[in-house]
Amino acid sequence: MATEHPHSRIEALDFLRGIAVLGILAINITGMWGPSLATFSPAIPRLEPGGAAWFGFAFVVFEGKMRALFSLLFGASMVLFADAAERRGADPDIAQLRRLIWLALFGYLHFALLWWGDILFTYALCGLGALALRHLSPLRQVAIALPFYILSQTIEALLDLPGIFTEQAVLAGTAAPADVTEQAQMMLRIGASVAHDVAVLQAGFFEAVRLKLAHSPLQPLTVTLSTFTETVPLMLVGMAALRSGFATTWSRLTLATIALCGILLGGIPTVLALQWLSSHGWPPRAMFAAIEHGMALPHLLMAAGYAAALVLAFPQLRATTIGRALTAAGRCAFTNYLGTSALMGAIFCGWGLGLGPEVPRAWLPAFVLLGWAAMLAWPQWWLSRFRQGPLEGLWRRLALPTIG
Repeated sequence: MATEHPHSRIEALDFLRGIAVLGILAINITGMWGPSLATFSPAIPRLEPGGAAWFGFAFVVFEGKMRALFSLLFGASMVLFADAAERRGADPDIAQLRRLIWLALFGYLHFALLWWGDILFTYALCGLGALALRHLSPLRQVAIALPFYILSQTIEALLDLPGIFTEQAVLAGTAAPADVTEQAQMMLRIGASVAHDVAVLQAGFFEAVRLKLAHSPLQPLTVTLSTFTETVPLMLVGMAALRSGFATTWSRLTLATIALCGILLGGIPTVLALQWLSSHGWPPRAMFAAIEHGMALPHLLMAAGYAAALVLAFPQLRATTIGRALTAAGRCAFTNYLGTSALMGAIFCGWGLGLGPEVPRAWLPAFVLLGWAAMLAWPQWWLSRFRQGPLEGLWRRLALPTIG
């Protein structure tokens, strides 16, 4: 029988969110350092000594899992925000709508001013889809979300297969001339994308903004459309999990089972996929397919496993130095997310120190550790003086001024 855990669900979720925001940097760091397509392959823009090892580690441990975990947590946060609005006598749906509109604005400014890889705009628009189903029971939310997620991601993965087979034929020298031509055109498009991104990364601040808005002003919207079938179902699952007591009343045996099965069942195919991609020379079409859709189910399984393992570990870590630091980092996740974009931009971009072209890819883990240290260093000091992180407080006041 499930028993009530001795810690609040808010603290537990903050702890999970702290892990997630740190883990997201481990993936985002590549796109902050180099061209956006470098996040898909260690061979873009070029293979470097040690670069494939870091890419492989991040692919297995972080890629897709942290994004899935963050999406689950965003859905859970929508439940918490609605509860807070209701306690203050406000309409939770109107409050959520205001909250998501402001998030979309923050997200677009993040894209335009700091970094192409913004996820906030996507969360805002996908949050509207999840909001429409907020009043369903947890069981109905899961019954809609999981089949939709599995079906949509499976269809996308199957649609990618013919292109992967064709690419292998081209690389083996057995493809038809038209397929060889199409593959060459794709490589030209990759080269053009890399050249544009390098120009943005090496430009001054205002020139970088101009280049982004001139070349791809609708990129946040296109990213949202391409990830909508992944993000909305995960938000619904996060809502349902929180409302069913995942962070508070599920038994340790249930959580341990989810943790073990999720990490193993998701981790094994991830490792096998990495081995195949590496042994075939990181073929670009296959790399794009694997990261965008092909590994969606393993990502979800591992994210669920991570979440369950962290909920299990939280009572033991709650009062420790690292536990307090991670919980505070999670309470300030919005500020940390945007803050690391500013920090890494100041290090790698032309408007800052301009170190991107000078730093080898294999050195990126050191900058991940730097970002983690920064995200863990300040929140406890801030929260000892204020109730929320600086951007968290601003966002909440904009969304519903009557909520403190």
